[in-house]
Amino acid sequence: MKRFLRVFWVLMAVCPLPEAVATELTMDKLIAQLKRHEGVKHFPYRDSVGVLTIGCGRNISTSKQHKGIGLSISEIEFLLENDIVRTIKELSLEYPWFNDLEEGARRDAIINMHFNLGRARFASFKMALYHMENGRHQDASSEFLNSKWAKQVKGRALEITDMISTNTYV
Repeated sequence: MKRFLRVFWVLMAVCPLPEAVATELTMDKLIAQLKRHEGVKHFPYRDSVGVLTIGCGRNISTSKQHKGIGLSISEIEFLLENDIVRTIKELSLEYPWFNDLEEGARRDAIINMHFNLGRARFASFKMALYHMENGRHQDASSEFLNSKWAKQVKGRALEITDMISTNTYV
């Protein structure tokens, strides 16, 4: 082991670690320290001075006095992709018929609707889901369209139910 360390330090003197590797090592330490100091919060909270914050001290306030940075486009897309994957997993586990849907507009419409409604509200469409399970997509579309949800989201509901009926993108 001593020989290994000697060789390691000689190599380090001659060929230092690439900056990216060295930065990664210090970044890990900094991340651990910031998590310890800031805490890790999964939901928005008010920090010690009342600023709306999330995660590890991310200021998401919209107030003039404590204007935060919000989320970047790449962060939003990262969150969205994770949410879509989670939605697909939930649908796959809870609705065996979902796994039989071919890739395309109909399947994406169901994902979109479940994403919008969440598990509990999506599950409340008993007749529409029964029709989906039995391949009666037109009947399912009618059930989805004849709902409080459709009145709330208007054009979105028309687009989604058309995709369910026709299996084509609008």
